[in-house]
Amino acid sequence: MTPELHVLTLAALLQVVQFVLYSVAANLQVGSKAAMGPRDKKVELTGTAGRLQRAMNNHFEGLILFTIAVLVVTLSDKSNTITQAAAHTYLIARILYIPAYVQGLAPWRSVIWMVGFLATLTMLIAALF
Repeated sequence: MTPELHVLTLAALLQVVQFVLYSVAANLQVGSKAAMGPRDKKVELTGTAGRLQRAMNNHFEGLILFTIAVLVVTLSDKSNTITQAAAHTYLIARILYIPAYVQGLAPWRSVIWMVGFLATLTMLIAALF
């Protein structure tokens, strides 16, 4: 397994952790009856639960592009110290993004997001050369 695939696996596990955090916070906010109900009416989460939900959804979006980058690097056999460092940078940024989002740390949340995005972009560009 390449280091990039290893980091992708960890990033997927981070998504699982985010889902659990969001689910617990959402259940505490809306109650188990609403959480287990048919959800015919949209429930807007607020506060920590809403932020955890948005952070999780943001990671889903970022994980798609990161997965593409990892696959391109791996399948083209372009793994090197730059792509490996970029993959680790992406994961660290995504880990830091969660508390930054939950605590509403502006502008740091956006800065952290940009670091992760640039790390993914670095991997894509490195795979081309």
